[in-house]
Amino acid sequence: MQQSRDLSDASEMAAPLMAGLAVAAAAYAGRYGLRAWQAFKARPQGMRRFYEGGFQPAMTRREAALILGVRERTPADKIREAHRRVMVANHPDAGGSHYLASKINEAKDMMLGRSKGGGTSAF
Repeated sequence: MQQSRDLSDASEMAAPLMAGLAVAAAAYAGRYGLRAWQAFKARPQGMRRFYEGGFQPAMTRREAALILGVRERTPADKIREAHRRVMVANHPDAGGSHYLASKINEAKDMMLGRSKGGGTSAF
């Protein structure tokens, strides 16, 4: 009888201990989540991957490089490769815009030094 009572006392003491450990684990997880959220919100806004803004009236080398995702002094073969990659994603036959396709082609021509006419797109 005495042994049975000792086991029940031990299990009664273990329940609050387990509950306390669960509360502590939840508190630490919440603290970690809150700090991760604050770090995410405090990241610099300049780290965006894409250029925000519209097109300029006359294409410049800087804008052409931004459209193709290359540097201004990139070799011609890399420019052609970047043009192909961007064009596959934005081709009018694949649901892309004719306007964007013309701007991508204009950017390639600008970067390769083959600007036509006044340097404006068909639109």
